[in-house]
Amino acid sequence: MSNYNLLSVGNNAKTVKGDGSEYLTAILYMAPADNLEGVNVCAMAEAAGCKAACLYTAGRGKMNSVQAGRLRKTMLWRDNRVAFLQQLREDIAKFTRYCEKRGIQPCVRLNGTSDIMWEKYLDMETEFPTVQFYDYSKLYLRAYKDLPSNYHLTLSYSEANPDFAEAVLNAHKLTGVNVAVVFRDKDTIPTSFAGSTVLDGDKDDLRFLDAPRHIVALYAKGDARKDDTGFVVDAA
Repeated sequence: MSNYNLLSVGNNAKTVKGDGSEYLTAILYMAPADNLEGVNVCAMAEAAGCKAACLYTAGRGKMNSVQAGRLRKTMLWRDNRVAFLQQLREDIAKFTRYCEKRGIQPCVRLNGTSDIMWEKYLDMETEFPTVQFYDYSKLYLRAYKDLPSNYHLTLSYSEANPDFAEAVLNAHKLTGVNVAVVFRDKDTIPTSFAGSTVLDGDKDDLRFLDAPRHIVALYAKGDARKDDTGFVVDAA
C-alpha cells in the first residue's frame, strides 16, 4: 500500500470490511473539536453535545502516536491552509492512481474525525471525477444544499441537544438524507427509529451504497460506551 501525507488507508476496521475487489477507502483523520488551540474542525460539537463521546478515541485513536499524527495534520490546516490542501490533492491523486491500476473504485472520506465543509475547498466533480467521496456530518443545513454529484452525505444524530436532534430529523424527513444514530448496544438495535427503517451501518462504511430515507445504526465504541450526554442512544 502506498504511503500518504494526510490520508490513511486500511487502518479502520469498518472500512476494511468494504475494502475488497470493488472498493477501497482512504480517510483523513484530524484532531476534532477543541483539541488544538486556535482551531475547531467540528463546528457543531458544542451544539450537538458530542465532544465527550467523540469517536476520536475509538480503535487506533487511543494510541498516542496516532493522536500526535492527527494533531500534526490539524496544525497544518490551521497554520498553512494552502500547503494542507496541496498535500491533500496530491494524496487523493496518488490514491486514485493506485486504485485505478487495480480496477478498484477509489472512495475518500475526508471527515474521519472532523466536520469540515470540504465542498468549499475542493472542486470534487472537476478535480476528482472518478472518486466517490462520502462523509458523516452534524452540519444538517448541508442536507438542503446542492452537493457535488460524487459526494454522499449522511447526517449524524445526537439527543444531547433536543433542538439539534429535531433539526436533524426534520432534514431527514424533508430531504431523504440518511441519519446515523449511535446506539449503546449492538445487540439491542431497533428495527425502526423516529419512524424510519433502521439499517446496519457497522457491516461496512460504504454509506453511499445505502438506500435513502433510512436510519443508519452504529454502536458505541471507545470512550463513547460510557457516554450519558444523549449522543449515544439507548434503544427503548
